Amino acid sequence: MSNSNILLHSDGPLATITLNRPEKLNALTPDMLAALDTTLAQIEQQHDLRVVILTGAGERAFCVGADIHAWGALEPLDMWRHWIPFGHRVMDRLARLRLPTIAALNGFALGGGLELALAADIRLAAASAELGLPEVSIGIVPGWGGTERLPRIIGAGRAKQMIFSGARVDARTAEDWGLVNEVVAAETLMQRAQELAGEIARRAPLAVQFAKQAIDGGAGYAASATLEALAGALAAGSEDGREGVASFREKRAPQFRGR
Repeated sequence: MSNSNILLHSDGPLATITLNRPEKLNALTPDMLAALDTTLAQIEQQHDLRVVILTGAGERAFCVGADIHAWGALEPLDMWRHWIPFGHRVMDRLARLRLPTIAALNGFALGGGLELALAADIRLAAASAELGLPEVSIGIVPGWGGTERLPRIIGAGRAKQMIFSGARVDARTAEDWGLVNEVVAAETLMQRAQELAGEIARRAPLAVQFAKQAIDGGAGYAASATLEALAGALAAGSEDGREGVASFREKRAPQFRGR
């Protein structure tokens, strides 16, 4: 990638995206969001990839959210028109990525950083990690899907507790609440993420991707798009689907057989 703050590394079927701004605890700038969006678009086109790992550089933070210097000077209408919608699009793009995704939380996952992790399919956390949505402590609210995704994952009551108080939870509490799948020692976090990614990558890739769509659709995430995608693929692969395309190209009436 041209943006040195978003790194993409591929190793066989595994892709790793690293937020690379450790001196600022990997806080997200507009340029980083744009680069992340471009990176996800690139991954979508690479059919040899099977699993994506998302992590942060350094030992202190996965991501502490949006850089306050980037959005703090914005006028309310600019936040409404650009900053919040663009963040939503990037988070949604990650959530709807065809490939399964694993967020490896190597430290603080706060604000937009936690919202980024919530958009992943699986979350692994270092034992030292802390997670939270502290927006109310500075007079704003979660803006990149936290009020939707967090309640779906841990329930409305616990989500309200986290959002209303702005308090952080430690990794073990996050695991107890179902916010993270596993807690491991910091020094083995990436090893465990790669092991799990490798296990997934060894399974039938289309079956894994169909299963992801089915689970997300059943949970209410883009249900109509999921049904249309699966139905469209099934119809296109049928004898009638192939006959329809052939008859169009040959400029003749189709002969459908219900197969």
